[in-house]
Amino acid sequence: MTIQEAQHKVDEWIKTFGVRYFNELTNMACLTEEVGELARVIARKYGEQSFKEGEKDNLSEEMADVLWVLICLANQTGVDLTKALEENFKKKTERDNTRHKDNSKLTDNE
Repeated sequence: MTIQEAQHKVDEWIKTFGVRYFNELTNMACLTEEVGELARVIARKYGEQSFKEGEKDNLSEEMADVLWVLICLANQTGVDLTKALEENFKKKTERDNTRHKDNSKLTDNE
């Protein structure tokens, strides 16, 4: 599935099952909540915390939840995520084309 297809599928799902989009502020709060849930799983799986009884390693589910709400925000604010990501690659390539290669913090540990 392309990003454009994902944006279309989320929009169709919202219109079919979700009645309407939550407003932008509500979706921003939802995105923050979902990022927190993702952070909790990562802290337990890769960090020093352990899973509590009843918690599960649902990393992919939490990442998908973050992506879902981000797509909702993009759809309701008129952002073409494909175009935005392409522009972001261009910006990062032009700005950072040697920055990371020249970063001793990244290269000295090889």
